[in-house]
Amino acid sequence: MTLTTHEQGTVTLGSSGVTPEDVVAVARHNAKVTISQEALDTVAKVRAHIDGLAHSDIPAYGISTGFGALANRHIPGELRTQLQKSLIRSHAAGMGPAVEREVVRGIMFLRAKTLASGRTGVRPVVLQTMVDVLNAGITPVVREFGSLGCSGDLAPLSHCALVLMGEGEATGPDGTLYGAADTPPVSQLLAEHGIEPVTLAEKEGLALVNGTEGMLGMLLMAIADLRELTTTADITAALSVEALLGTDQVFLPELHAALRPHPGQAASADNMLRVLSNSAIVASHKEGDSRVQDAYSLRCAPQVAGAVRDTLDHAALVASRELAAAIDNPVVLPDGRVSSNGNFHGAPVAYVLDYLAIAVADLSSIAERRTDRMLDPARSHGLPAFLADDPGVDSGMMIAQYTQAGLVSDNKRLAVPASVDSIPSSAMQEDHVSMGWHAARKLRKAVDNLRRVLAIELVTACRALDIRTASSGGKLTPGPAGAAVLAVLRDVVDGPGTDRFLSPELEAADRLLAGDRVRTAVESAVGILA
Repeated sequence: MTLTTHEQGTVTLGSSGVTPEDVVAVARHNAKVTISQEALDTVAKVRAHIDGLAHSDIPAYGISTGFGALANRHIPGELRTQLQKSLIRSHAAGMGPAVEREVVRGIMFLRAKTLASGRTGVRPVVLQTMVDVLNAGITPVVREFGSLGCSGDLAPLSHCALVLMGEGEATGPDGTLYGAADTPPVSQLLAEHGIEPVTLAEKEGLALVNGTEGMLGMLLMAIADLRELTTTADITAALSVEALLGTDQVFLPELHAALRPHPGQAASADNMLRVLSNSAIVASHKEGDSRVQDAYSLRCAPQVAGAVRDTLDHAALVASRELAAAIDNPVVLPDGRVSSNGNFHGAPVAYVLDYLAIAVADLSSIAERRTDRMLDPARSHGLPAFLADDPGVDSGMMIAQYTQAGLVSDNKRLAVPASVDSIPSSAMQEDHVSMGWHAARKLRKAVDNLRRVLAIELVTACRALDIRTASSGGKLTPGPAGAAVLAVLRDVVDGPGTDRFLSPELEAADRLLAGDRVRTAVESAVGILA
């Protein structure tokens, strides 16, 4: 498969590789999807093998038999359309709140990528209908609970497939709900966009649901988010070091790549060193400082953030392999054989989702420790208690740190791996499952928590820097990077002063970190960051 991103915001399913950027473009930015004629021809050619098996007297799993623990039953030709409908209807058994729109679009796009590979045996009309639904902005309602990550993300994919049949629940491009009680049917929504519901033929129900697209799509989006947040963590860590009168000398390049050659560590150390460059605050205590070493949360910041970077690289490698896969069961091999397999098992993806959750929890934890240090007059080297305007009358950032601590505690809980918690299903036919969907769901929450933790560190460090500057009569100022961040933050969050309603300011900082303004401001001052 190949996906080429065009200037008009379109990606085309073709014949070689798939990039994470393409997935994010469709899932989050509503890029349109087209299918090359080559891919459609391949799909049609492979379908001929399925049609041959459908008319054979030899049983073929999912074509002329039941599914899972019911695979021993031979299904006569006149019942096979009903077999496919029944599969989708029964497997669309999710419960709980609807998952995010971007997750559903990622699921559908990735499954369309697999269908277009020619390894699943669907007819071209099935692939085209899925792409048409995506391009129309129609979003199937997929429920939070239902997937065990084996055989793939069955329930989430079934909710998507049901909409292709004109059934189930979905929202239109304006968010209007169809298919629920007292709402128009999904078939009407499809008709409004000129889409004909699909009547599934042999094998096509299985082909729509037997994949790891849910967990993979969430992994790819988490990787994209965490690459940005790791750089953000370098920035907020450096600002905290500056505010706490820490040294920049522990970030010198000769202490990293040459002595401990982890690439992520060297990259984070370089980011922090550049954020601290030309700081009058840092320069003010390079001589005559009685401290021998900074606390670990300052001194070891690149070691922790760098390890997160290296973990991300490993996760990206696994994701790239999964993107190159064509997962289905049974699968059509290049020589026409249709073979059962276990490639739908989500273990490879589930493991790295859990691995990332561990890294996210630790990056959150070290940021909270720096924030707490800035609020404690016994450890902050001259800053007022809780950065309050009038400590005792004002509480300053005291409860913001409570919020941060609560988020960190939540991330520690979310770091408990889901992939070790297999539970058998399907009358013990599926007796070991990956729980990859659950690993992905908790990672998404952990990533959101991390961004909020960093937003609180950002607000705290910038308030501390403003206090340093004011208390020195304007002589001690942050470096160009810190000044640039302060300017951006002060557009949405006021500087030090008497206590005020703090929650909106923290939420504003969180929204700021969800974009790229902070990173852009730093890079305008000190160059491109890793």
